[in-house]
Amino acid sequence: MKKKQQHPGGGADPWPHGAPLGGAPAGLGSWKRRVSLLPFLRFSLRDYGFCMATLLVFCLGSLFYQLSGGPPRFLLDLRQYLGNSTYLDDHGPPPSKVLPFPSQVVYNRVGKCGSRTVVLLLRILSEKHGFNLVTSDIHNKTRLTKNEQMELIKNISTAEQPYLFTRHVHFLNFSRFGGDQPVYINIIRDPVNRFLSNYFFRRFGDWRGEQNHMIRTPSMRQEERYLDINECILENYPECSNPRLFYIIPYFCGQHPRCREPGEWALERAKLNVNENFLLVGILEELEDVLLLLERFLPHYFKGVLSIYKDPEHRKLGNMTVTVKKTVPSPEAVQILYQRMRYEYEFYHYVKEQFHLLKRKFGLKSHVSKPPLRPQFFIPTPLETEEPIDDEEQDDEKWLEDIYKRNQQVSLEFFLRSLKLDGSQDIKQVLWNLSSVH
Repeated sequence: MKKKQQHPGGGADPWPHGAPLGGAPAGLGSWKRRVSLLPFLRFSLRDYGFCMATLLVFCLGSLFYQLSGGPPRFLLDLRQYLGNSTYLDDHGPPPSKVLPFPSQVVYNRVGKCGSRTVVLLLRILSEKHGFNLVTSDIHNKTRLTKNEQMELIKNISTAEQPYLFTRHVHFLNFSRFGGDQPVYINIIRDPVNRFLSNYFFRRFGDWRGEQNHMIRTPSMRQEERYLDINECILENYPECSNPRLFYIIPYFCGQHPRCREPGEWALERAKLNVNENFLLVGILEELEDVLLLLERFLPHYFKGVLSIYKDPEHRKLGNMTVTVKKTVPSPEAVQILYQRMRYEYEFYHYVKEQFHLLKRKFGLKSHVSKPPLRPQFFIPTPLETEEPIDDEEQDDEKWLEDIYKRNQQVSLEFFLRSLKLDGSQDIKQVLWNLSSVH
């Protein structure tokens, strides 16, 4: 029986019938020796190809996810807010508390835009979820000097995390002073409706009654307190003209002096900050949808907020913060207000469109009819939400104990007859919407 040929390196000869023409390839013997030393690396070309194909599919999938941002889009925004890791983060002393969600949230609330209701909800939620609700004893100072900005940012940044800071203050750029930029949220409303709410609240207050409010605002002269809204607008009083009417945009534009000047510069900067620094800017007219989105975006803060808001014990707040002695301006006065607040309205419509896009992305349908893109005269949207108390803080428990429903309503039909309107359905719609605002 013929003996099987042995290869010098051990094992069977790879060419039992003789070496191929031209001799064996260079280095084959050493390669075979290396393979024989590592028997656990035996695999076929098919296995090798399968591994490479799997790795290629994984890399392509990862690249596609990175480029598309992944579902949904707001995760990219959260990634930006959380910042990038540095060498010190990875190799320095471990942080005292590492949270897998945004642990720094700022609600620089706009006056007379539902913030009172949201703050009351936050007090309940902070006890329920254990986050740090940080408020301020300064309520109406929205414009800060550079030193005041640095001091406030320092105080906010050193608060125990997770925290939610809330105050009436124009946008603060934390990164400008070396701080970590927090997640911003806010709510705005129709500009004319906000102005009217503030105008009459300053004079007569709400459920607490006119006499009580007069005691709390003794410096206001009687002629100013009872100044007719139409006279204020038509005679161009300071309270009813710019820059006093330029109110909402500075909350998003920031602390730059030009942010307080009505114009394109402040408008565009406010839009830019909304896109880059605000996780959500909601619309008061659709408050329930705002709360729903906040619950989805920031569940560690707002989980269960909608059920709390709809609870009968809290739902009654919607009809208990009604501004008293509120009257409707004439159509001419409304038209003038709209022209003076054109930048405010451009910003309001921009935010509203972005908010509705976000709602559609999450399958929420708007319950408010869409107004014309650029109406020739102002057509405000009727509000179905509460009128908050923003200008002066007070004890919440006392406030909740004393509130009661206001049942008096102004008769719209009588008002229309007194104006002797003959037929302009558009003007009637304006007056109806204004009169339905609480």
